[in-house]
Amino acid sequence: MALNIRNASPEDRESCLELLESLASFTGGSTDPLAPAVFDQLLDNSRGAVFVAEEGGSVLGMASVSYNLAMRYGGEYCQLEELIVDPAGRGKNIGGQLVEKTIAQAKSRGCAEYGLYLVETTEQNLPFYEKYGFKKVGSELRQALKN
Repeated sequence: MALNIRNASPEDRESCLELLESLASFTGGSTDPLAPAVFDQLLDNSRGAVFVAEEGGSVLGMASVSYNLAMRYGGEYCQLEELIVDPAGRGKNIGGQLVEKTIAQAKSRGCAEYGLYLVETTEQNLPFYEKYGFKKVGSELRQALKN
């Protein structure tokens, strides 16, 4: 069966939230109760987007991005927020195809740059992202603003 990478639709909500929950359990976190509402907001593609990898009617992976504004870029840049592949879909280059789709979408929007963050539990993924042209730049500082 052929793999189809496409924009998510409202019908993909439950599958995407299940994938998000699997990512949260892997990284030691939990899914925010507002995740369903954020998923719905991302479907309009104004501040971000969700893409799914579907094969045989099953969602095997998803990627979400946000589109942010920065004066230093003279407009938008893209940020990969989540990339998740179901264990049943691993070894099929689903993650790579999702990354390529999100890059193509960011380019078509005119984004000046595309970035992502690796956290301690995902640092081992650096070689994967380097295959798609990403380079490690600096380090990140964060401050939690809500409990």
